[in-house]
Amino acid sequence: MPPLWNRFKSDSRAIEGLPIRLVIALVVGVASLSVMMNMLSGVSGLTVTELDAKPTPDVISPGHQSIEIAVLDPDGSPVSDATVVVKSGTARIDGVETATTGTDGKATISVSSSLGANQQEGTLEVSIKPPAGSEYADERENTAILVIRG
Repeated sequence: MPPLWNRFKSDSRAIEGLPIRLVIALVVGVASLSVMMNMLSGVSGLTVTELDAKPTPDVISPGHQSIEIAVLDPDGSPVSDATVVVKSGTARIDGVETATTGTDGKATISVSSSLGANQQEGTLEVSIKPPAGSEYADERENTAILVIRG
């Protein structure tokens, strides 16, 4: 027999150390997992809440129109002090129109939209600048305003 085998065969305490080593590994593993889970729960505080814009009406005809845009959080609650920006998409307006939402989360914007020659429809793009210092963001596309030649 090899000398290593004889050493294991003659060691009467070898099995005693194994359970202790397993317990130590288990305790260290649980402690490490606890620290990692605590770190991950702290990361959730860094997340942001997406805002959505709901224009009324969302379908208009070319020319001068007044549009009310509600800014809502994912729960449907109004968001005040957000800046709403409307700009040309496939329909055109002169420049960019902006307004700030009130305590009811609504802003009213007046636009003078136009369509190109032989163009039957187009869109105006709506974006939101969240209130300063808030956890809100506007990264996804919002509901566009559809301009249709009547």
